[in-house]
Amino acid sequence: MALLPRSARFVVIGAGVHGLSTAWHLARELRRNGQSQPDVVVIDKSGIGAGASGIACGVVRNNYFQPAMRELMAHSVRIWEDNAADFSYHPVGYLQISPESMTEDVAEIYRQQQAIGYESTFVDGSDEAAKYLRAIFPDWRAEGISSVLHEKRGGYANNMASVRGLADKATAAGVRIVGDVLVRGFVTDGSAVTGVETSVGTIHCEQVVVAVGPWIRDLWEMLDLPDSVTIPVPGAEPVNHPMWTYWLLQEGTLRVEPDFLTDAQGKMPPVVHVDSNAALLGDDGEPVTDAMWGIYFKPDTHFGGVQGGTMPCVVERQTSEVAVDPYGPASPDFIVGEQFARTWTAALSHCLKRFEGTAHLLSREPSGGLGCFTPDSFPVFDRMLDNVTVIADSNHGYKMIGVGELVAKEMLGASQPLLEPFRFSRFTEGRLHPVSNSPFPWS
Repeated sequence: MALLPRSARFVVIGAGVHGLSTAWHLARELRRNGQSQPDVVVIDKSGIGAGASGIACGVVRNNYFQPAMRELMAHSVRIWEDNAADFSYHPVGYLQISPESMTEDVAEIYRQQQAIGYESTFVDGSDEAAKYLRAIFPDWRAEGISSVLHEKRGGYANNMASVRGLADKATAAGVRIVGDVLVRGFVTDGSAVTGVETSVGTIHCEQVVVAVGPWIRDLWEMLDLPDSVTIPVPGAEPVNHPMWTYWLLQEGTLRVEPDFLTDAQGKMPPVVHVDSNAALLGDDGEPVTDAMWGIYFKPDTHFGGVQGGTMPCVVERQTSEVAVDPYGPASPDFIVGEQFARTWTAALSHCLKRFEGTAHLLSREPSGGLGCFTPDSFPVFDRMLDNVTVIADSNHGYKMIGVGELVAKEMLGASQPLLEPFRFSRFTEGRLHPVSNSPFPWS
């Protein structure tokens, strides 16, 4: 990695998917405009993929109840597809499997996917859904399923391999990437930032991109931006909501052979996401939960088995310590807990007979991490000061690899309609994204 220069036209903070994608596309656009040496620098407190991007589950999907998310994800999926080899992307597709309470939501997702030309199949009815799923997995046995949405595009990517691929593309385009640089503050001139103060000196700049994943709250505070928002509520008093809430992402890996989870043809199956309100029992017959639950899973040699997770849970201690090092190896928050272990493995067995009796194979290595969520659990992509663009992904980040291209073009003067629904002003204007019936806050 390079040494920190004294100045740069563009300084991008964060060497994860968003930061590297933005830097890569900035450099490409500048070269197209005749600048042979684009002046773009990426800085990171650790290094490439050291945070959320480097441990991401890697699922790439367009299964969103929110129209704005679907259009943005269709754009991102295209970039994954166009760079599949470089980004270690596996276009295996994605299954959303749902109970009756979610059928209409999922049907609407399907209708709008068809409207934007995103290929998918919708199966409605419990008998039809079971037949469709057993054609993929002959041992499918989940009860209470009423619909299947099969996205033919989407899939998953290997986290660090894709981040390194992005870094290689950025470097080849002329971007300088500097690690071990901790941001300590900003030098401002009125409503603009003129320099970024770091642990190794100040770098002066014309424009700044903040793309730091779960550390966004700390950088947001350094920029003196509001720590809460007042959201209007029709027919009621406005609600004052904290700008940032941390959720613990619960994920794990079942240590099985790579060919353990294949489809009926012996090939790699789609990524599987199941939401259900069926009572969940362990293999011992004891109840695990009678509340609505959701899981996702996929075979992944990169993780060493079948990898996936369940719904996140709110982190109770919303203090300054939470974001100090959300992905530090010593953090006790990310050890695979008993409730997660029991829920995820019971749900796997509930869905597929092949998982029966495999709970003891669950890895106990630290997994998951902290996600920093906005008031409506969806991203903020906006220019917050005269020359500071914030990419606050609200834990949607990894799959949304195409945001960097849109942000780069907007920074160079071309407005991007796909980013409009994600402006910060939507909170005070009451234009929040609609809420689905999924147990996941990001669906």
